[in-house]
Amino acid sequence: MKPDGTGERILTEGFHNEGPTWAPNGLYLMFFRNGGGGSKIFMVDIFGRGEFPVPTPSFASDPTWSPLLG
Repeated sequence: MKPDGTGERILTEGFHNEGPTWAPNGLYLMFFRNGGGGSKIFMVDIFGRGEFPVPTPSFASDPTWSPLLG
């Protein structure tokens, strides 16, 4: 979406997608999805083409980005 509110795009489907957070490079959005089996974290690119789950050891929610470790 542009700063003036035009150009909105749907990046993912569903109504239980919550807690979005932008990647520092602005190319990905991470969010969590509540489902029958619990909450899981997903990432999607800004074009809506590459949605995939982020592996976690258990249920997860409220994702956040951190600086790269050098």
